[in-house]
Amino acid sequence: MDYKIKDIEKTFDGEIIENLGNNEYVIKINDNKHQIKILKMDSKGIEFVLDQKYHRAKYLENSTNEMNIIIDNVPITINMHTDLDKIVYKHSGGSGTSDSQLTLKSQIPGKVVSIAVQEGDLVKQGDVICTLESMKMQVAIKSHKNGSIKSIKVKIGGTVAKSDIVAEIE
Repeated sequence: MDYKIKDIEKTFDGEIIENLGNNEYVIKINDNKHQIKILKMDSKGIEFVLDQKYHRAKYLENSTNEMNIIIDNVPITINMHTDLDKIVYKHSGGSGTSDSQLTLKSQIPGKVVSIAVQEGDLVKQGDVICTLESMKMQVAIKSHKNGSIKSIKVKIGGTVAKSDIVAEIE
């Protein structure tokens, strides 16, 4: 996701610039590129390796636009991009999301909190298929193409891993 990190002394602008697969990404913080690998992520926090150095973050609280966390015992406030669902959709390219593909895959892990469509519904590219809760935030998973919902592969209350099929759209 695109984000700003601020603490008492500094503000950093960041964005994901490449998805390497297997929970590895190239990110840009200010004008510097870094490689990050997500080791573990759940509702309590995240463990990751950034430029070959291990870090652990614990979520404290968050709102729609701000998340308070502790990374390696340092409190940090992250101002989240206000269009997080659009950013996830922007970065969801790759396997399973081209216009010709039947399957819509989740690009993030999460818990299914709502399903906006039923089998047989007609959808347009960008329509919300379901909403996931991930890292205490709700993120809309949107259709990658125009079509008809052939099948829905998730259930409310169920969990979805990254790359799991959410729906089949003909």
